[in-house]
Amino acid sequence: MKVEIITPDATLFSGENVTLVQLPGIDGSFEVLNHHAPLISVLDKGKIKILNTGEKEPLFFDIKGGVIEVLKNKVLILAE
Repeated sequence: MKVEIITPDATLFSGENVTLVQLPGIDGSFEVLNHHAPLISVLDKGKIKILNTGEKEPLFFDIKGGVIEVLKNKVLILAE
């Protein structure tokens, strides 16, 4: 799936071969996998974990909050 993490200052991540995104939701951590149902949610302060196809090590991004939209196998994260 395609994933973008955008802040007011820069694009932190943009990739197309992501298999898993783990996020800090306001009600607890949750994950988004390939072909996830459409979703809009508020994010809390914490770490975003991303697993890419073919990569052994996950990527981590610290955020102070934000929102996520999942639609048609694309994940858009607007973060602080």
